Amino acid sequence: MRTEGVFINSVGVYLPDRVSTEDAVAEGRYDEEVYKASGLTGTHIAEGISALEMAVTAAGRAMERSGLDIEDIESHVHSGVYHQGPDGSYPPAYILRELGTGDIPSLHIRQGCNGMLAALDVVIGQMTGAAEVEAALLTTGQNFATPLIDRWRGFGDSYILADGAAAAVVTRDSGFAEVRSLNSGTLPELERWHRGDESLLPPQDGSGREVAVAERAALFNEREMSLAETVERISEFDLSIVQRSLVDADLNASDIAKVVPINQDGRMIEYAIMGPLGLPMSRSSWDFGRTVGHVGAADLIISLDHLVRTGEVAPGDHVLLLSQGHGWISSAGVVTIKEVPQW
Repeated sequence: MRTEGVFINSVGVYLPDRVSTEDAVAEGRYDEEVYKASGLTGTHIAEGISALEMAVTAAGRAMERSGLDIEDIESHVHSGVYHQGPDGSYPPAYILRELGTGDIPSLHIRQGCNGMLAALDVVIGQMTGAAEVEAALLTTGQNFATPLIDRWRGFGDSYILADGAAAAVVTRDSGFAEVRSLNSGTLPELERWHRGDESLLPPQDGSGREVAVAERAALFNEREMSLAETVERISEFDLSIVQRSLVDADLNASDIAKVVPINQDGRMIEYAIMGPLGLPMSRSSWDFGRTVGHVGAADLIISLDHLVRTGEVAPGDHVLLLSQGHGWISSAGVVTIKEVPQW
């Protein structure tokens, strides 16, 4: 999908206290061999602050940077990976109430770590279609501080889960980055990779169940598709989405100044993304992302904020954003930096 006249006006980030992987190894929470091989150096852990509260803080920072009034926001899209409040509640409404918006439309997207690009996809449609939205707010927040999740080992060796939040204000008139293209796709043959054999029915015992994604994936690879074949399918699929977005933006891979993937083991980024694109790891955001941990759908905005604030991207630079989620879903988009924002 080629896009015109859609801009990222501002972004906002909230990250709680950082914990190093060295400390986690010393405390027996993280495996030393994995630490040395993965290159992941830390994560962020929130104690007593919910995903939605962090999302409100990030949204407030994005709004302050945007220079817009909250009344200017005409649409809101929220995404989250894990618990966003009690079952039966509506998370976006909490955020809008805390921010003091009017009775604007809101959506809750459940695309896991792909949530922010999926939200951007929706907003592009709202802005370029019949809704004629002029300004929208995207939010996401994660809190994995629960005994039901092992943030260090529960999602495999490639990730350390992190708590935090991010937000973006997207507008039609101007912004520091223009969205040039965005494409998404679903690879349903890998749906059971993250579900395993678990029932589709509601829990029957009334208690919470440990979220053990790594175990589900291992079971799938043992029974249905080898890990090597799974990784190959994913790589080919993700790269096809990336290629579509590069073509729609009238760019080649060599034109990309920075690649911003989700925060994971650098070997996976190099094997699945940078190598096939013919780009060195120095053109990725991994050197920063490995210090943060995997904040679900917030990763891309957190890294983009870092690149802009530290001057690692400049006006005219093209940035490739890409994320994935369970299901298997994948999105990739290209933004062009138009200016250095005052913040």
